[in-house]
Amino acid sequence: MWKRWLPLAVVVLLGGLLLAGIRLAETRDPNAIPSPLIGKELPAFTLPELHDPSRQVDSASLRGAPFLLNVWASWCPECRVEHPLFETLARSGTVRVVGYNYKDYPDDAKRWLQQYGDPYALILADESGRTAIDLGVYAAPETFLVDAQGIVRFKHIGALTPEVIQREILPRLKEQAP
Repeated sequence: MWKRWLPLAVVVLLGGLLLAGIRLAETRDPNAIPSPLIGKELPAFTLPELHDPSRQVDSASLRGAPFLLNVWASWCPECRVEHPLFETLARSGTVRVVGYNYKDYPDDAKRWLQQYGDPYALILADESGRTAIDLGVYAAPETFLVDAQGIVRFKHIGALTPEVIQREILPRLKEQAP
């Protein structure tokens, strides 16, 4: 008798597992690729400042207050989509926004900023993209929330949205407030 019901039981069990997997996938953020940096110190780096390449900025000098590190480039169409959000954040004073110009020609980046506005307190230039490897950058845009001690608290891949700011970034900033 068991031999008759065993195949049906296996099919029902597999169907249940498939349904559970589909439901789990629907609730996950497709841009939420786990970063090994979450909860760890931002990797040490020294990069030139876009507007003054003679000025070298190291990661330790960014500490002291939380900041968003926004990886962007003039060649990136999604960067243009999210750019107004960074302008709003910068104007509001909610959090310091640091730009990370990725694999871009400096003149192209400066032209882009002239056209769309410059919300950044500071812009790091990584023309070769070598430092981005240590950050685990896949492509532009990407955004990191780094706390005052230099610990990475959140990473978002793709264009930032108002929902991500409300759901992920603002609550983490409140947790960090003194």
